[in-house]
Amino acid sequence: MPESSIEPSLVSRLLLDRDAEYRRANAAEQLVEELSDARVLKEKYERLISEKKRDIEEKRRIIEEKNEYILRLEQKLLYLERKMWGAMSEKRRVPDDPNQLRLDFEKTDMSEEEANTVRKALEEIDRYRSTRTAKAREKRIPVRLKLPAELRHVEEHVYPEGYIGHEDEWILFSDTETSEHLELQPAELYVRVTIRHKGIRKADKLIRTAPVQDEPIAKSYASASLLTDLMVGKYVDHLPFYRQIQMFKRLGFSIPAATIEGWFHDVADLMRPAYFRLKELVLASDYVQSDETTVPIINSEKHRTVKGYLWLVRDVMNGLVFFFYNEGTRSAKVVLQLFKDFHGAIQTDGYPGYGILEKLEGIITICCWAHCRRYFDRALYNDKARAEYALAQIGIVYDVEDMADSQEMDHEQRCGLRKRLAYPVIRAFEKWCITEYPKVLPKSPIGKAINYFLTYSRQLARYTIDGRYKPDSNLIENSVRPVALGRKNYLFCGNHDAAEDAAVIYSLMGCCKVAGVDFKKWTLHFLNHIHEYDNDYTKDLAELLPHNLKELKLL
Repeated sequence: MPESSIEPSLVSRLLLDRDAEYRRANAAEQLVEELSDARVLKEKYERLISEKKRDIEEKRRIIEEKNEYILRLEQKLLYLERKMWGAMSEKRRVPDDPNQLRLDFEKTDMSEEEANTVRKALEEIDRYRSTRTAKAREKRIPVRLKLPAELRHVEEHVYPEGYIGHEDEWILFSDTETSEHLELQPAELYVRVTIRHKGIRKADKLIRTAPVQDEPIAKSYASASLLTDLMVGKYVDHLPFYRQIQMFKRLGFSIPAATIEGWFHDVADLMRPAYFRLKELVLASDYVQSDETTVPIINSEKHRTVKGYLWLVRDVMNGLVFFFYNEGTRSAKVVLQLFKDFHGAIQTDGYPGYGILEKLEGIITICCWAHCRRYFDRALYNDKARAEYALAQIGIVYDVEDMADSQEMDHEQRCGLRKRLAYPVIRAFEKWCITEYPKVLPKSPIGKAINYFLTYSRQLARYTIDGRYKPDSNLIENSVRPVALGRKNYLFCGNHDAAEDAAVIYSLMGCCKVAGVDFKKWTLHFLNHIHEYDNDYTKDLAELLPHNLKELKLL
């Protein structure tokens, strides 16, 4: 077709269509480019948002850690403030509120029969509380104490002025005015010289010499009285040896420190056989309490003091106690070493090392309610409502003990009362703890308190199965106090051997304390008679223990 025959309008339309197609293609390319840029930008922003989220989470984690750290510091500060200036007895912090005796049974998983049992127990305890009369505390008025009659009295006569030398000019009345004053005579060091005479008997013509007296330490000038004073000074009065050396200097004689250290080890060696016999007697019983306390030990290799542990075992029924030291370790192997041959009940705190006792045949473990109460007492500032409720429930447990004490129940009666009143309350308290634990922070003071109770609830309830068992181990903690006072004064033991010697002396001193025997009188008697048991194996070293000497009225 000739070009002249093509209509101009068709060409124009074709050109317009081509131009439009070109613009569409160009727009599509721009759109593709923009979409590509948008995708890159979106990824960029998503990456920035993700980084921001991570930063926020990290900052939130840091804030939570700091808040927890601040909370721990606040708790430590409150504890230290109370320890320095407040009352440490958590018993005084139990609120005397009758409402605290009530338990919301609807919030606990208890059957109607269990709830009725608890209600009856609480009603009986509430009646006891209402009838219990508090003893009125008499106001203490300072009075001048009468001086003991058993002390030596020295009379001093004072006459009117001008009487001396002119007695014939005076007439003295029979009435006199008397006053008493307590005098102190300073200690005195003196030398006891023993002279052994010898002679010949006329009848048999045999020459005889006076027998050698047994001294506590052979070939030593230290007498029993001097050694006793040294031991009492360090372990009763908590005076380090270097202070006692200064005291001896003021009395006129200087004793080298090395000599006194040697005497200390010799005295501990003399007491060690009696200590082993004491240990046998304690572990032969069927109910003991065990605890451990720290004692600083000098580590010669590290040239500093390290923390060591003294273990303490107490025969509750007979009042015998011994300390045990095994190179300062607190590991479970010491528990096995101590109680591998023991059969009976062992009452402890919540230290996990005692957990191995649950696996030993013939042993049951009992936990201490005082330690459990202490956890809730520390949580008062964290969650007052829950902590006060828990302290009130633990107070009910001790009210049952007060009921038994006031009625002077024997062991069998006390056991029956515990099963009837205390055990239902303990189980109700356990169900309350199970209900409340998910509502609190596990690491908070109240969370730790509830978790402690739930962990040891079985061991805490076991004291109800025997009237002899105590609800807590406060008795053994009282025996630890001399160690705590001693380490504040003489600061440390020189080595592991010195710590073992200290355990021996602390053991026998603890027996004196429980038996009500003066440790000074006992030590003096022991040192004067210990060598009587050297060769006579028919004698039992238990005869020299404080409670036996007291029964024989030798102390």
